[in-house]
This record gives sequence, C-alpha cells and structure tokens, in this order.
Amino acid sequence: MSEITADSTIYELLKAKPEATEALFKFGMGCVGCAIARGETIRQAAEAHGIPLPELLNALGIKE
Repeated sequence: MSEITADSTIYELLKAKPEATEALFKFGMGCVGCAIARGETIRQAAEAHGIPLPELLNALGIKE
C-alpha cells in the first residue's frame, strides 16, 4: 500500500490506519460513516471542518 498523505482520501486513511478514527472524532469529524469519505481527501476534510492541516496530520501521525 502506498504512503498515506494529505492528498489520500479519508477512506484510504481509515483502511490503512483504522486507529485514525479516534483522532478524527477528537476533531469532531464524523468521517467514519460519511459517504463523502470515499472521495474526500484529508486536506479537503480539514478545510471543510476548519481544522489546520498540519495539526490534523500531526494527530494522525502523517508527515507533511
């Protein structure tokens, strides 16, 4: 599997790192059950939720 980056989809993130669910919930992101998660990138989700991307990536253990 390729490396997860800010441009990976939420679906790809959760498939590769199921433990990321906890971090997403801490930011108030209900991405786990969201149909948009299949096509929305981590970058897009951060923007849509008003979360600073570096902060979200850090919480998810993803390098920028």
